[in-house]
Amino acid sequence: MNQAMEETGELHGSKKCNTKTRAFKGLINNPHQLPLLQLQYSSHHSGYGYSYYPAPLQLALTPPLYQNQTFPIATSSFSDAQFPVPTMAPPADPEGLQWRKVFPSKASNGSKMSTTTTKKEALVVVNRPDSGGVEGSVISLLANHFLVKFDPCLKIYHYNVEISPNPSKDVARMIKQKLVETNSGLLCGAHPAYDGRKSFYSPIEFENDKLEFFVSLPIPTANPGLPFGETNGFQQNRNQLKVFRINIRHVSKFDGKDLSSYISNEGDDWIPLPQDYLHALDVILRENPMEKCISVGRSFYSSSMAGSKEIGGGAIGWRGFFQSLRPTQQGLALNVDTSITAFHESIGVIPYLQKRIDFLRDLTQRKTRSLTDEERKEVEKALRNIRVFVCHRETVQRYRVHGLTEDTTENLYFADRDGKNLKLVNYFKDHYNYDIQFRNLPCLQISRSKPYYLPMELCMICEGQKFLGKLSDDQTARILKMGCQRPKERKAVIDGIVKGPAGPTSGKQAEEFKLHVSREMTRLNWRILQPPKLKLGDGGHIRDITPSRRDRQWNLLNSHVFQGMRIERWALVSFGGSQEQKSNIPKFTNQLTQRCEQLGIFLNKSTIVSPRFESTQVLNNVTLLESKLKKIHRAASNNLQLLICIMEKKHKGYADLKRIAETSVGVVSQCCLYPNLGRLSSQFLANLALKINAKVGGSTVALYNSLPSQIPRLFQSDEPVIFMGADVTHPHPLDDSSPSVAAVVGSMNWPAANKYVSRMRSQTHREEIIQDLAAIVGELLDDFYQEVNKLPKRIIFFRDGVSETQFYKVLKEELQAVKEACSRFPCYKPPITFVVVQKRHHTRLFPFETDPFDDNIPPGTVVDTVITHPREFDFYLCSHWGVKGTSRPTHYHTLWDENQFTSDELQKLVYNLCYTFARCTKPVSLVPPAYYAHLAAYRGRLYLERSESIAFTRNSNAISRAAPPKATPLPKLSENVKKLMFYC
Repeated sequence: MNQAMEETGELHGSKKCNTKTRAFKGLINNPHQLPLLQLQYSSHHSGYGYSYYPAPLQLALTPPLYQNQTFPIATSSFSDAQFPVPTMAPPADPEGLQWRKVFPSKASNGSKMSTTTTKKEALVVVNRPDSGGVEGSVISLLANHFLVKFDPCLKIYHYNVEISPNPSKDVARMIKQKLVETNSGLLCGAHPAYDGRKSFYSPIEFENDKLEFFVSLPIPTANPGLPFGETNGFQQNRNQLKVFRINIRHVSKFDGKDLSSYISNEGDDWIPLPQDYLHALDVILRENPMEKCISVGRSFYSSSMAGSKEIGGGAIGWRGFFQSLRPTQQGLALNVDTSITAFHESIGVIPYLQKRIDFLRDLTQRKTRSLTDEERKEVEKALRNIRVFVCHRETVQRYRVHGLTEDTTENLYFADRDGKNLKLVNYFKDHYNYDIQFRNLPCLQISRSKPYYLPMELCMICEGQKFLGKLSDDQTARILKMGCQRPKERKAVIDGIVKGPAGPTSGKQAEEFKLHVSREMTRLNWRILQPPKLKLGDGGHIRDITPSRRDRQWNLLNSHVFQGMRIERWALVSFGGSQEQKSNIPKFTNQLTQRCEQLGIFLNKSTIVSPRFESTQVLNNVTLLESKLKKIHRAASNNLQLLICIMEKKHKGYADLKRIAETSVGVVSQCCLYPNLGRLSSQFLANLALKINAKVGGSTVALYNSLPSQIPRLFQSDEPVIFMGADVTHPHPLDDSSPSVAAVVGSMNWPAANKYVSRMRSQTHREEIIQDLAAIVGELLDDFYQEVNKLPKRIIFFRDGVSETQFYKVLKEELQAVKEACSRFPCYKPPITFVVVQKRHHTRLFPFETDPFDDNIPPGTVVDTVITHPREFDFYLCSHWGVKGTSRPTHYHTLWDENQFTSDELQKLVYNLCYTFARCTKPVSLVPPAYYAHLAAYRGRLYLERSESIAFTRNSNAISRAAPPKATPLPKLSENVKKLMFYC
């Protein structure tokens, strides 16, 4: 069978067109254009990231391509040197990072372990230490991975495509389609797959390595001789065609033998994943949905796919699907999942503005309304870069909005061909018999430099444009509700996508390239880990508990929190609220103190100063707000443990309040809303009490059997361990200048490991690597030493928010930073485990047997075989109970492991830690160090978003900017709150 496949593959691979062809002239416009297949190694996260597992990372073979750098490609084929990039010497090693090669060996217990050679070699990701975990009961389930079989002997020919003038994505696909239809002989009858940018992939080699074609399409274009974007379209000259020149140049050829060896784990550990071949297969399987849907990132959308729904504010939610090709233990697999995102609603520009901008709601009733300078800026921000078409004449031309005119429509003039000045409103009356209604509004400017204007009321929003604006809370809630599908429904939708006309199994490409995509989900075995026994406070009747409910939640009836704090000095301030709402405050404070007492937390029945009642307007004035908070603090003799703030409704001043309280005043705060005070429930009061207790230094729960007793091979009671978590939050997509914010937390107590101190830093705009990590880790180690009187024996580092394309860079730079921080202490070299935590993935798990209750998989579900990486140390863990929708397991991928965890040990550690989160009485979906880092990073983001700051707008010249502006530093935390979990 294999021999037959090899013979068939070789014959097919060597097939070459023998048709006599004419000589083509013309060179590729830009011979130094970097091929797309190399861009997957770029550190630039937006635009060219793929959802592939990275190769085993080796510095000498695959150094990263840094942002804003391109390298000339060799004129010959890539086949001999797959990645023609310059070599790069390893960075200086300040007694820090050990450049190593991980070799598999046998541990004393027979499991496969990692050892480190003394010779400094390439930095690679650690291999899986064993064949997977064994703890827990085993049951079958299904995963939304669809097995893809490929012929490893089939040759794939890669061609670089240059189209001039540069077309849009839609036009580029039209050009490709016509090119293939009209030049079948010259392309040897092949139906090449096209990535929509620069690459063709063909199963047949073309006769010539360089080809030039000319394709004409009826694309109407704006004519400078006509006013207001008038076009030479179908209605004026149906024979008017736009000519495109297409240059095709052979780049390389490759087969799937290396990929087959990599997946089957037959090759050497250091051999990288053949990304070029994997990318080619991905493009091939995306060809059919690309032709039928709108692509956004890795997903495809259509207004007709399972319905769309208006979500308000000029936005509409579209259903679609995500697909990504992944190497797994079972072989190559296609991960397919449902997806939902927001698009601009395809309506008139005037109705769109009425829906999107509050001050224009009544625009149709006030047609003579004009805009102030500030209003004009907001309208321009809402419309910039949106594509529109006109409705006063027949046309297929689309225009991109670059801005608004300075003058109103009433005052706009233009010069006709004879040089005579004509008034815009008169022109539309004379030529189209149309009276402009909104004469005091500006026109849309549809050219960067030339005066091409379109009246707003004559323009429609083009369909299929992703909504890039920041979604409101209401919009977010509606779109989340759209995506809230129970497991049974989600599975049925995914199965329908795979078998549907827009799915990867339809179309000609798979057959052409000898690909077979299974239509059945992958069946695999999963294990359910047992929940840990938990320790509660000594003052309660119940002092320990094992969460035995199906959802693994527990309650605190007749029990106390593990460590309840005494809050003697606290104050309360109110912002807004009606008299009736304010009258609920005495009842609220009384019931809150009672609930705290029941939980073993002491909250003084009386505030240290009388409650203060302020107007909501105070939240709009930063200076006044700071003055009010400092006055309360002084009235409490500058010794306030807690400030409870009650707000009439959610307010942007919340960010200022948190920043002022935690940096300038030096007090932790707890905010709540008046509507919640009107319906006081025991659960609401308990949740509030838990958050308050954690913020002032207490803890909710601890593991009854401490980590040293659960993992004795690695942990001892007298050898403390620190758990660290790190995350980076980036500004909104339309914000092209604000800093990113990095946060790192570290556990400060052992062996309970349930209190975490945080450090936050601002850094370069959209920089994912934590730039000041060495200093931050050093500070956390100092804090740990002060608390425990020892430096940690081991460091377990959980890194959130990293995509697979960035694994190499994060490991190389951040691991070195952690080791550099350790090297500042004499003779201190603790073993480090570095784990990436991923929530933003599309793997979903479904019960195999028909579930009459349509339930999610239970907490403790772990998968580390079949759908996981063929070589590296990763697993999926669903540690929480999915109340709504379909549970998303968290993906843990170990990049570095000097502690030499087994699969069972690391999985048990992570799952047990998920029960120690301070804010609730249930296991959470994310390991707490990563969860706390996420919360701390969000708090740092709030510090930068001051209510009086001017909203950032997209700069049309942002692409040409040399570098992002220097990051504004975060304000320093007060010493009073620095060591508390104020960010909870």
